[in-house]
Amino acid sequence: MFICWKWTFSLHFCDLPDTKHGQMDTSTEGESSKLAYCVTDVPPWYLCILLGIQHCLTAFGGIIAIPLILSQGLCLQHDGITQSHLISTIFFVSGICTLLQVTFGIRLPILQGGTFTLLAPSMAMLSMPEWTCPAWTQNASLVNTSSPEFVEVWQSRMRALQGSIMVGSLFQVFVGFSGLIGLFMRFIGPLTIAPTISLIGLSLFDSAGANAGYHWGISAMTTALITLFSQYLRHIPVPFPMYNKDKKLHISRVYVFQILPVLLGITLSWLVCYILTTNNVLPAEPEKYGYMARTDLKGDVISKAPWITFPYPGQWGMPTVSLAGVVGILAGVISSMIESVGDYHACARLSGAPPPPKHAINRGIGIEGLGCLLAGAWGTGNGTTSYSENVGALGITKVGSRMVIVASGVLMVVMGVFGKVGAIFTTIPSPVIGGMFMVMFGVISAAGVSNLQYADMNSSRNLFVFGFSMFSGLVIPNWILKNPAAIATGVVELDQVLQVLLTTSMFVGGFFGFILDNTIPGSKHERGILAWNKAHEDDSSNTLESGEVYNLPFGISSYLSSSSWLRYIPFCPPGPRVPSSLRGCAADSNALEPKQPLGHPEPSQIIIGVAL
Repeated sequence: MFICWKWTFSLHFCDLPDTKHGQMDTSTEGESSKLAYCVTDVPPWYLCILLGIQHCLTAFGGIIAIPLILSQGLCLQHDGITQSHLISTIFFVSGICTLLQVTFGIRLPILQGGTFTLLAPSMAMLSMPEWTCPAWTQNASLVNTSSPEFVEVWQSRMRALQGSIMVGSLFQVFVGFSGLIGLFMRFIGPLTIAPTISLIGLSLFDSAGANAGYHWGISAMTTALITLFSQYLRHIPVPFPMYNKDKKLHISRVYVFQILPVLLGITLSWLVCYILTTNNVLPAEPEKYGYMARTDLKGDVISKAPWITFPYPGQWGMPTVSLAGVVGILAGVISSMIESVGDYHACARLSGAPPPPKHAINRGIGIEGLGCLLAGAWGTGNGTTSYSENVGALGITKVGSRMVIVASGVLMVVMGVFGKVGAIFTTIPSPVIGGMFMVMFGVISAAGVSNLQYADMNSSRNLFVFGFSMFSGLVIPNWILKNPAAIATGVVELDQVLQVLLTTSMFVGGFFGFILDNTIPGSKHERGILAWNKAHEDDSSNTLESGEVYNLPFGISSYLSSSSWLRYIPFCPPGPRVPSSLRGCAADSNALEPKQPLGHPEPSQIIIGVAL
């Protein structure tokens, strides 16, 4: 479960080679014991900023992909200014939710950002007949982005999406703060999660194909570059000149290809498109193949975008609530909660913290629900969830301090305030986006299947459950989309609910996986429940005292523990505990040496955002 769809290109972050004096150290135990900074440590301010920038860049691909996909369902393909507002808003809200999570939630160094689990039901809702985009919005020559008619077309859809997300997020808030997440996890195993996550990626193949099809050559180049950087060159360090007080000016090796494969691939393809555009190699006529690969199609977006913009709740109008949308969003919310629990445990292991206690997990899920509520209110068209890409980045930097993630949250808020930043991202040519989607959605699908490693796939029972769930998740939504009139119960609201649910592949596959896995006889070992639970409970021998990591800040825990009855509230920490001495971030006597500012940590361990 720890390797879920959100790992994308960070799948190998945790098994980086640790190079020292030219030798490879493949010992996982040795690698995990060499943290330069643990969860509760505070690195120098400049290191916090540099590593904070790196975490923002690591989450870049997933964060900007969501509004770009949503723009198709919101009829915004030809409105670059509004797309830039959406990108700025999702950066702004992601930053706020990150600060809330690190300060009052799980309190681990884990970043918050948009989630693909809510993207599938959102697109299913927007594909309903009443929300189908008018034909004239698909023609750039007919779209007047400032006309009241066009504004109402996309804002009415956004308001319906906002209301559904806000109501659906209340369920996550309730499950988190009430402690019911433990009950959910008791019935959900690998055979439920695998089809659910895999079908998120598979159901988005049409979006990837539509964007890539504008110019398959550019898309193939983008895909090849991302693959080259993330797979073939990921263990090859790049020499960079650096300076510090101890070593003065020297050359350090940085694993830049592993930390920023998506950004590098998109940037190079973007540059090639710019060169082809300036030399008039790409056609200038809209009806010709390859026109969408030009970089000057939205040339006025950057100039028109404001320098400073302040996203605020209700900026698109008063949200509306749709029963069908709420039910569909609930399916995505449940998937997001289950994934996040696995992320918490993975983050704890990589940051030198003990396994998160129940009260911390409850708070983390509750704060994520609150984050989805804020995302709905601000109008990102999406929710928030924990980002595993950034959990994996801890394995490279060897910096597990949550202050670095606090810096990332502040940086994302700043990026959301500067409108030009979002405008720049909207000018990425569609074929480049399609090439990124080809890789990203493929990894999402494969990461879902990776959950089957815990189950016995030599069992005919498990093969049936997984195979039937996957195939049903593809067949049923495809048939419903082609025959929308087939659902006619006589109750309009019920028709809408069934339409959204049955056209959401992840719900259909996850539903059949859940029912079959919990009703067909099979042992816990066969189902993979035992192996999965053991993976969640795995712990490192070198961890910090639990209370030092997970208790609430600003003396809140001490105040709550003074009232005996408050300790029974699911999200409150237990009574006061005598803090033990740090068990150490390192396994040897040099454990505290890396805490010297940029002196003793290996250059390959402290990765700086040099790609800027």
